[in-house]
Amino acid sequence: MARILVVDDEEGVRSFLAEALEFEGHSVTTAADGDEAARLLAKQGVDLLLTDLRMPGLDGLSLLRKVKEEQPDVEVVVLTAVGTVESAVAAMKAGAFDYLLKPVGSPAELRLTVARALERRALLNWKTEARQSTGEVELSWGAAAMVPVVEALRKVAPTQATVLLVGESGTGKEVTARALHQWSERADGPFVAVNCAALTETLLESELFGHEKGAFTGAVAQRRGRIELAQGGTFFLDEVGELKAELQAKLLRVLQERRFERVGGTRTLEADVRWVAATNRDLKGMMARGEFREDLYHRLAVFPIRLPSLRERREDLRPLAELLLRRIGEELGRPGLRLSSEALARLEAFTWPGNVRELRNALERAAILADGPVVEPRHLWLDPTGAPGPVDAPAPEGGRLPSLTLEELERRAIEQAIADEAGNRKRAAQRLGIGLRTLYDKLRRYEAP
Repeated sequence: MARILVVDDEEGVRSFLAEALEFEGHSVTTAADGDEAARLLAKQGVDLLLTDLRMPGLDGLSLLRKVKEEQPDVEVVVLTAVGTVESAVAAMKAGAFDYLLKPVGSPAELRLTVARALERRALLNWKTEARQSTGEVELSWGAAAMVPVVEALRKVAPTQATVLLVGESGTGKEVTARALHQWSERADGPFVAVNCAALTETLLESELFGHEKGAFTGAVAQRRGRIELAQGGTFFLDEVGELKAELQAKLLRVLQERRFERVGGTRTLEADVRWVAATNRDLKGMMARGEFREDLYHRLAVFPIRLPSLRERREDLRPLAELLLRRIGEELGRPGLRLSSEALARLEAFTWPGNVRELRNALERAAILADGPVVEPRHLWLDPTGAPGPVDAPAPEGGRLPSLTLEELERRAIEQAIADEAGNRKRAAQRLGIGLRTLYDKLRRYEAP
């Protein structure tokens, strides 16, 4: 989750941008003009500034220059009308990461640009963070099912072998990929990830390989792809089973030849990356049905590793929950959060169909609901029998619904949406058609006494 400041003098534009970014879990602050933005920036730090260029008072270009002078590590994306592309180019020369044409085409386009900007920020800080970091990634605390997994990871990490991580959704495949990177000889290089399920086929190709100016409508400048950004480091291809046939063929060529071209380009570039792929799908079954190329599978599965579900590594649940809650508390500005013994017992009685991701979501929701430093069972909203959500109320006699207030109906709708999405608050908000911030407010309001 990133801290983002959105600046635009049009209220409708501000609301659209903030809502789209909040759905991604970002913390968004808005300002109506450059002067207000400058005052906010003087009081609080941000990771990314999204600003219009033409505003009354302090304009976007002046705000950009001020930010780059005072907080040079903040990434800036500028918004501009079609007729002022020259101003946007000037802004990029002044240090902006990219620009978007108004009106913004879609939330997906906005989120993609923001994700790239934040990724660039992370890459620029990578070596500094790596030197400052003294600990290692914790993958297990001694669970029997994880012992051979960690041993295999340790052995393959120093090599250049392509690794395929297989496991249920939420088992920690990206965390495992990062551990591989940290334990490898490429640890000082970047770690770049792309989720094949999160982007359309057209966007994914451009994201992987980059594109040249004029390659397609909207390609107003050359852009490097994520494979280029990962040079000298590790490239993590998540949800690889979602790749369409054409992209499977293009990816196979990169894996075989270690070369690629940008979309619309003719110059061949080297792909000096260590490949790690992950999937929760049955790739062998997909091969039998003709949905996944056999040659690509064998290129990816040089060293396959299956990650066990959280149900298979019960010994890790307690220390993992305590670690996750500690990190959540730091993110929320509430260090010292802890689980009561009753809450721990309730966590251990749950089967966690959503694995580690579901556990983290449940803990984050509980941390938000808890007023004090201790998370109690009532904050967890879990059924000890293992059902993935709150316990349903018994059916009323005669089949008639009881008389409910609007508040109770809303509360039940929120609980059901969270249960249906396995505790994922962002998807629950999308299902309900409300903003993430609004969902948080309602969760606090409906906390059990």
